Amino acid sequence: MSEVLTINNWINNEEVPAEKYRDAIDPGNGEVVARVAQGTQETVDLAVQAAHKAQKAWAKLPLETRKAYAQKCLEITQESMGDLIELAIRDTGYERRLANVDFFIAIGSWQYYLSVIDKFLEPEKVTGDDFDALIYKVPKGVCGAIVPWNMPICLTMSKLPLAILTGNTFVLKPPTDAPVALTLLVQRYAKVLPAGVLNVVNGSGGVVGPAICDHPLVNKVGFTGGTEGGRDVAIRCARGLKTSTLELGGNDAAVVLADADMDFVVNNMIAGTLDRSGQICFAIKRIYVPNDQLDAYFEKFCEVFGNIKTGYGTNEEAYYGPLMNKSQYDWITSLIEDTKAQPDAEIRAVGGFANPELLDKGYYIQPHIVKTRNNSLKVVQEEQFGPIIPLIGYDTEEQAIEWANDNQFGLCSSIWATDTAHAAELGIGIEAGQTFINKHSLYALSYGIPFGGFKDSGIGREFTGDLSLGAYVEYHTVKVFK
Repeated sequence: MSEVLTINNWINNEEVPAEKYRDAIDPGNGEVVARVAQGTQETVDLAVQAAHKAQKAWAKLPLETRKAYAQKCLEITQESMGDLIELAIRDTGYERRLANVDFFIAIGSWQYYLSVIDKFLEPEKVTGDDFDALIYKVPKGVCGAIVPWNMPICLTMSKLPLAILTGNTFVLKPPTDAPVALTLLVQRYAKVLPAGVLNVVNGSGGVVGPAICDHPLVNKVGFTGGTEGGRDVAIRCARGLKTSTLELGGNDAAVVLADADMDFVVNNMIAGTLDRSGQICFAIKRIYVPNDQLDAYFEKFCEVFGNIKTGYGTNEEAYYGPLMNKSQYDWITSLIEDTKAQPDAEIRAVGGFANPELLDKGYYIQPHIVKTRNNSLKVVQEEQFGPIIPLIGYDTEEQAIEWANDNQFGLCSSIWATDTAHAAELGIGIEAGQTFINKHSLYALSYGIPFGGFKDSGIGREFTGDLSLGAYVEYHTVKVFK
């Protein structure tokens, strides 16, 4: 059994113990990874007060000084891959590949925002017949962030660099599950920053999250997570007339056109469907294929995915790891049973287990492929967030686009075709923040391209320049009349 760590909260550059601790469990074998301090409303207040006290001095620092601090955080991220990757695997259930990707995206975020912050913060000059004006971008003050368990490190870095580079201070709530590697990484950042600039409060999503949103000294909240949680954040922030950025759930559609190459499609959808056990907000969760090709695609997916194994994150035979927790495991198993009971659906379990000895200790589910012509099935309409992949047969391209849009979510999407120009034209009609052509996975994302969704998939955009940074500043115009 590995060492059990004790993780305390971090406020004003000091460890803050708690009256209660919660065990962080390795979802791959059931072992305790760490005892994690559970913050309260009072703990949040301490953190926010520290951040508030530090904010004005932090904002007055020259931008070059704040950039130098951010550069140290970037270097810490790079160095921390050496010892935190193994812990991240135990903490989150990652496959090793995705543990590395989580860090690489975080590194890229620091690099990207360091490269664009100068231009963003440069005052804009506007001249009229009788005035000269300068439009400044000034920090909001204290920013809060609430992040989920599926990729906690990179999703924190879609918020933290923006906040501190623009002169804000920060209070982070790590996920209730999988808080350990992230908390240790952010503590390392805090130690090289001035006291109070960066604070971490772990604890229940029902306690710490609301306390951050409701605190009168918090002026902006960045949230990534489920849609219902996002609604609560939005309502709480609205009551305080503070802003929020919400990156929420997804039920991403992939539309396969008749001219697509089947081998290419199936082999290139592995990452988009099964990375992180399918527990990625914009993973492919619905695949639309022409009706006359549905049977062939179903057999091809079963054949190719039949070679895939799930297992412990360090096992090189495993393509993906366990689901994160019992709740997620129970949801996917119930969805599988519901689909089996549908007369107009066929579901087939394929692939296997790289660690059969852990099946009674971890949350492992092998790939399941579904074939149906019914777009209304629960497995199609609800976000699975797991390794269950429905293929839905369609009659016309117009019907495929209509069905892709017949959902409350609109995060990302994709179209797969040989005629990419035609696919791009069709893609404009999909209600989603991004539509990829012939790719759909973490490897399709780029910095500088807005990431976010339509409808229940959120409000605001991350991983881009002005649209993302603009959420962390107020616009102050000084207008001099001639």
